[in-house]
Amino acid sequence: MKGSIGKLMQQAQEMQGKVQEAQEELANMEVTGEAGAGLVKIVMTGKHEVRSVHIDDSVFEEDRELLEDLLTAAMNDAVQKVSTTTQERMSDLAGGMNLPPGMNFPGM
Repeated sequence: MKGSIGKLMQQAQEMQGKVQEAQEELANMEVTGEAGAGLVKIVMTGKHEVRSVHIDDSVFEEDRELLEDLLTAAMNDAVQKVSTTTQERMSDLAGGMNLPPGMNFPGM
């Protein structure tokens, strides 16, 4: 029994290291959210920090409401991509361990 607990503790420590590494990787990643078939693009980090915004010149010929809608849509697209990538990465890590139902790793 002692060997099983020791082995489980070792696996938990290894998994904690992998989770921390994945969290750092995810925080530093960049995704691009787009709207209007690429007329508006927002680059965002895994920490949801906006790095850049690109607005095609043609958008300025339209009304202000369209620009606001495109910016909102691009931002939401970037946030969704960060969320999806984070969930996928953490699920990949958890796939190797048999966690009890309802138990997740931090960041999931």
